[in-house]
Amino acid sequence: MSRFEELNTGDVLVGQVVSIVPFGAFVRIADDADGLLYGETEPQVGSSVTVRILEIDREKRRASLTLV
Repeated sequence: MSRFEELNTGDVLVGQVVSIVPFGAFVRIADDADGLLYGETEPQVGSSVTVRILEIDREKRRASLTLV
């Protein structure tokens, strides 16, 4: 798995769902970071999902994701 600094907008990755919240799911996309899959609450914690990075905020260490 990559480090957060190595990821770019548009990258397609396979990540693991680490938590479900009312507004989406957090997916482990790097050894040191999770991204938000907004509006998706169907995946189960622990399941693998293929996502595309829509936006990265390096200062806040956040990434917005979409399912592929």
